[in-house]
Amino acid sequence: MTPRRSGRTRVALWAAMLAVACVVPAACAPEGDGPDKPPASPRPSTREPTATEESPMVFTLTSPAFKEGERIPKEHSGEGKDASPPLEWTNPPPGTRTFALVCDDPDAPRGTWDHWLIWNLPADCRKLPEGVPTTETVADLGGARQGNNSWPKIGYGGPMPPPGHGVHHYHFRLVALDTELDLAPGADKEALMDAMEGHILGTAKLTGLYSR
Repeated sequence: MTPRRSGRTRVALWAAMLAVACVVPAACAPEGDGPDKPPASPRPSTREPTATEESPMVFTLTSPAFKEGERIPKEHSGEGKDASPPLEWTNPPPGTRTFALVCDDPDAPRGTWDHWLIWNLPADCRKLPEGVPTTETVADLGGARQGNNSWPKIGYGGPMPPPGHGVHHYHFRLVALDTELDLAPGADKEALMDAMEGHILGTAKLTGLYSR
């Protein structure tokens, strides 16, 4: 079993990820903080993936549904269909064997709120369709596995910030890995971060906005 990291180590991991994001451009209950009843077992988190090396080409994550820094369409939120947005990417680092995707909101009042965890996307995968099924494994994506978000539930959960809480930032981070992760479906972000450590080749980021 891998020993738990100290708070100082986790802060360093965050700082490294933010530095990489600056160099490598990116892709219905409230989030435990609205006027409605909060989830029974919220699991906000503060960890992000970081890269150990950089690709000579630009690893980029985009979406046909919204551009970097734009508002996420309602259909991809808890107010709409709550369907995951379509995502596309180019130029993954050499040696990539699988991809993992993490989507979270650092502006939630209870701390960073995890909206989506999916991993073991095949190396030849270059896009995710709209509305990825909220199942533990996704056969159409090469058997990719999904984890528990902060509600907690399997798969994607769209933006649903508290009314009047201002604009929230939803960070989609696509991580290129040099291995297939031996991690069971339903894992939380803490477990996913542990499994990815030492295997990250690069990270592409896309940020969307939402408010109510």
